[in-house]
Amino acid sequence: MRRPRRNRKSAAIRALVEETRLSVNDFIFPVFLIEGVQKKEEISSMPGIYRYSLDLLLEEIEECVNLGIKGFCVFPSLGDDKKDKMATEGHNREGLYIQALREIKTKFPQIALMTDIAMDPYSSDGHDGIVENGEILNDETLEVLGKMALVQAEAGADILGPSDMMDGRVGYIRKVLDEAGFTDVSIMSYTAKYASSFYGPFRDALDSAPKFGDKKTYQMNPANAAEALIEADLDVAEGADMIMVKPALAYLDIIKLLKDNYDIPITAYNVSGEYAMLKAAAEKGWLDGEKVMLESLLSMKRAGADIILSYFAKEVAKLLK
Repeated sequence: MRRPRRNRKSAAIRALVEETRLSVNDFIFPVFLIEGVQKKEEISSMPGIYRYSLDLLLEEIEECVNLGIKGFCVFPSLGDDKKDKMATEGHNREGLYIQALREIKTKFPQIALMTDIAMDPYSSDGHDGIVENGEILNDETLEVLGKMALVQAEAGADILGPSDMMDGRVGYIRKVLDEAGFTDVSIMSYTAKYASSFYGPFRDALDSAPKFGDKKTYQMNPANAAEALIEADLDVAEGADMIMVKPALAYLDIIKLLKDNYDIPITAYNVSGEYAMLKAAAEKGWLDGEKVMLESLLSMKRAGADIILSYFAKEVAKLLK
């Protein structure tokens, strides 16, 4: 008689037959940048996560590098005085974000430095594209995204993350990069980015919520799975080097779907709301925070994620070390 429990009878044997393992190499740590000096602001809806001025962000990255984290994705949190309808600050070579990318890559040339390409952190409308008469203009937005991509590549970014969900943006950005000689800069496309309710704390962190309406005309319907294959087909054909599913926990089936159908790296974005709900339950004493953190991250890896963007990255790195 076959008895599966024989392979579970001790910790040593369970370790020998373990199918999925987490490694610090799996993670990209999203970090938040603000203006100023010696500034560190905790994000109330994301306990343990902070907005940093550049001087303190460099210290935070150094601490994380010493824990073994190799990937970082930088998001800017800017005041309203830096925002306009065309998100011009997003491609300002002398702006906070581009200067920060330059300094981070100069100080830490060994890391994989990822960026965000979308208009919403810089837009007075809070949308990922140009707004005209209440509509998000697709093709006109591509020109802005291309400008953002170019200055980010010039600043030393290794991986560009178009998170806007405009049609054709991967191909447009790839063409801009290649024509400027940045053929080695990678694109990690936010391929299956859903119009999710799990993004709330992130929008608090950046003060980037839409000023009107929602993002359902460009982000995907949570009810749809087959549509993710359409998005992935387009992004891969247009030159994406890695494709992402966002959020992660409520979309493990989509991670598995893309993993089964594409032979390029699959990324899962373990988003702010997923982080916040586990932290809140742990603070209440309802769940063991460390155990549910590891279990949830393991589920993403098991579903097929090669890379995980997660606010838990630093905590996990400490545990694994």
